[in-house]
Amino acid sequence: MNAWTSTPIIPRAILFGNPERSSAQISPDGRKLSYLAPRDGVMNVWVRTVGGADDRPITSDAVRGIRAYFWQAASAHIIYAQDVGGNENFHIFQTSIATGETQDLTPFDNIRASVVAVDSRHPDSMLIGMNRRDPQLFDVYRYHFKTGALELDTENPGDIAGWNADNEFEIRAATAILPGGDQEIRVRTDRNSEWRSFERWGPDESFGGVSGFSPDNRALWVISSVGANASRLLEVDIASGATRVIAEDPCYDVSAAIENPITHELEAVGFIRARLEWLFFDPAIEAEFAVLRDVRDGEVEIESRTEDDRVWIVAYSSDVAPDAYYLYDRATKKAEFLFASRPELEAFELSRTTPISVAARDGLTLHGYLTMPVGVERGAPMVLLVHGGPWARDVWGYSGIVQLLANRGYAVLQVNFRGSTGYGKDFLNAGDREWAGRMHDDLLDAKAWAVDQGYADPSRVAIMGGSYGGYATLVGLAFTPDEFVCGVDIVGPSNLSTLLSSIPPYWAPARAIFDKRVGHLDNEQEFLRERSPLYKASEIKSPLLIGQGANDPRVKQSESDQIVRAMRDNGKPVEYIVFDDEGHGFVRPENNLRFFAATEQFLAKYLGGRSQPPAPEEDWAPFTR
Repeated sequence: MNAWTSTPIIPRAILFGNPERSSAQISPDGRKLSYLAPRDGVMNVWVRTVGGADDRPITSDAVRGIRAYFWQAASAHIIYAQDVGGNENFHIFQTSIATGETQDLTPFDNIRASVVAVDSRHPDSMLIGMNRRDPQLFDVYRYHFKTGALELDTENPGDIAGWNADNEFEIRAATAILPGGDQEIRVRTDRNSEWRSFERWGPDESFGGVSGFSPDNRALWVISSVGANASRLLEVDIASGATRVIAEDPCYDVSAAIENPITHELEAVGFIRARLEWLFFDPAIEAEFAVLRDVRDGEVEIESRTEDDRVWIVAYSSDVAPDAYYLYDRATKKAEFLFASRPELEAFELSRTTPISVAARDGLTLHGYLTMPVGVERGAPMVLLVHGGPWARDVWGYSGIVQLLANRGYAVLQVNFRGSTGYGKDFLNAGDREWAGRMHDDLLDAKAWAVDQGYADPSRVAIMGGSYGGYATLVGLAFTPDEFVCGVDIVGPSNLSTLLSSIPPYWAPARAIFDKRVGHLDNEQEFLRERSPLYKASEIKSPLLIGQGANDPRVKQSESDQIVRAMRDNGKPVEYIVFDDEGHGFVRPENNLRFFAATEQFLAKYLGGRSQPPAPEEDWAPFTR
């Protein structure tokens, strides 16, 4: 008997159903605690008095569930964003704590809105980005809470991809993407002044931009890799251009920052190396983190702070435990446990995730993570789990997908292949024009490492991923058909030409980035064809499972339709599941349960792991095409 077969099966409902509670926050006045929890099976915002037991739901979303929210400054309302069926046309909503009355603050058809800035010292308004005037461009609007007026604050001249408000709540910085892929930061003295070019860098630099303003508004905090390999946090004087380095690492990009909500002083900067590590600038904050690290194992993050900064909501994350939330009183140094997001998980032994390093065939060092089934050290069937983006990266911590796969008996390998972010511009640029090229070689090299080290059974390796990871799955089966026993593709593109020609209109300013890093749509059709799995569908011989959201605005359903059609025309095995109420990935727990029930059965059939029989409500047959 294999060791993992004696480990209890973790029910899918615990891994992919709604969390019991999550996303705790404290109201600015410190009197109320909020969190997300199911209401009639759909995630909504709940509120209770701090220290009380008067929990009650205040929002009433009945379909997709609320995924993120925040408190309005006066502690009387919460703000959240919601789309329809995964179309990513988000609107901004406001809900009254007292009455539950909800209103759409951006009630316009065919728009996408996002919150640009809020400020506790300016509680009567909020800055919203919205493409109402032009689908390709986001202007800034100022919403006035007392009157309900929504006025145009700053108009997009045609190339701005991001806006920044200063500490007086005025838009004074903007980041433009120029033809050819250059990026430019522009500044202005006030809202009535002309914009001027401030900083500019070429397309070979890492993704960067404005992080914020110094407390006195005289300098910009800028994330930039100019003059270095990895992105640094710089302070640049707006008047003189004088620059000083605030935080840097030779290999890892700046990834996070903690700013004091009252003084706007910078308190800490984070770097994700193998795990998140903080560089502290405020000794008081460093001392608080030292206290908090003794409370519970895991990485510590401040989720929410009262307006006087005396009380925090703190979250702990770990690879082998659900997220846990605490109420922390800075005066008494006492941390009160509030709840864990998925407490039923605590009854099960989860699999440890270990940072690893792999040498690619050209000598480039690749970093990633390996998760082995409980009680197994060698020779497991393996799933190569590829992250999306591709301009993103895998990180250490809890993952429901990883724990599902490990619990079912599979080693899980995650590798940050070249082109992933976080490792400096040399590593990022090494992925340019390498879709289905060296980026795929990196995945094969990581797989070979796991086999050579004895972790993986070479005859039982699958590839799986979403978005770019779905594309990588199709590449793995089509370009290297003997490498993988089977594959699971979630919302992955199959044809780079049709992908690039159908991206959302509001990505237009970033077109030059795709031209540089993927291939030029207008004059490199043959190159894009060579890197598209659709045109090698006849080479696929391993079974394939595809999941798709019908409303996906990034990777249209046609991307999956066309490769399914090509495979079936060639008599190749493919299972296809489409959810009509999803977009780029699956949000509704009902759909996640159905899809991962199908995934379990699929992997068990071809890799030999175990699976939990599907419940009647997990039947995916009605969604197959």
